Amino acid sequence: MPRRTATMLASTLVLIALLCAGVLIKVPYSEMSPGPTVNTLGEAGGEPVLQISGHKTYPTTGHLNMTTVRVTGADYSMNLVEAVAGWLAHDSVVVPHDTLYPDGKTEEESSQENAEEFSQSQESAKVAALKALKLPVATRVVVASVVKDSPAEGRLHAGDVIKEVDGKKVTEPGDVSQLVTRRKPGEKVVFTVVPAKDAAAAEKAHKDPTTSEKVSVTTKRAEDNGRAIVGIQAGTDHTFPFTIDIKLADVGGPSAGLMFSLGIVDKLTPGDMTGGRFVAGTGTIDEKGKVGPIGGIQMKLVGARKAGAEYFLTPAENCATAAADVPDGLTLVKVNTIDDALKSMEGIGKGATAGLPKCAKG
Repeated sequence: MPRRTATMLASTLVLIALLCAGVLIKVPYSEMSPGPTVNTLGEAGGEPVLQISGHKTYPTTGHLNMTTVRVTGADYSMNLVEAVAGWLAHDSVVVPHDTLYPDGKTEEESSQENAEEFSQSQESAKVAALKALKLPVATRVVVASVVKDSPAEGRLHAGDVIKEVDGKKVTEPGDVSQLVTRRKPGEKVVFTVVPAKDAAAAEKAHKDPTTSEKVSVTTKRAEDNGRAIVGIQAGTDHTFPFTIDIKLADVGGPSAGLMFSLGIVDKLTPGDMTGGRFVAGTGTIDEKGKVGPIGGIQMKLVGARKAGAEYFLTPAENCATAAADVPDGLTLVKVNTIDDALKSMEGIGKGATAGLPKCAKG
């Protein structure tokens, strides 16, 4: 056999062996890639994403798209060839598996957590939008969860509205733990609550609950610090002056909050916020309208531009990373709050974009 042929054959066999090894070798990485974008002003699954009743709404045009990221499952074992391909690809990113699934979290646990965060983001988006419009929102402290086999089990229930603890008015979730820990383990704490069913009925009627009852719970000693506890997690709930429903399936996490808020504001105000333009974005939002950072920003930029976005509303804390690699034709607009976003949208809608606060490389 000629030397050249032998060399080529040997090289081919080595290459095949390396490829086979690469397929068989598993690496502790996962992949992120652009997910679908959804227009909060439009429809998903055949029905409007934002459904508002009990208040006048106005026609909208253009796009205010939320963006998503696809990730490989917790149980998926990536091989070396896939990892290398992902590292070389422009429209995907390979990250350590623990980045997406920390502490050995299963896919089911991660999906549950994402669903809870998504639900909370919807609530915060509604509050932020209505506050931006100076519309009334009643906030109350509630029992968010009850620990199994704790003193509160069977006495307090998720959804109960906590009005007082030991006769002291409660206005923030943190007030509950502060008042409970004033007691010694083994002492009783008296909660003044509105039962969950009564609170739900009042919320459905867009009214504040008026009935209440007193519930006595005996505290126990916390294992970590020895303080008195009853075994509940306090949270907040709201009564809105009209009904706002967000209908979107198969989406999780908190990062759509900003775009939901803007969509709600657009539907509740006359005029055309987008001016017919295609705007996408991302960012968590809290009840005070503060916009927070998210993960997977580069993949969201790619997905938004592929969908046709011209402008991308970017959380300020994500700006440096986002600006490092911007898809052609996409302008990154920096936002810290919902007020920032609304001001920028006013410029975009009118075509006055020269003064937009844009993201700069770090």
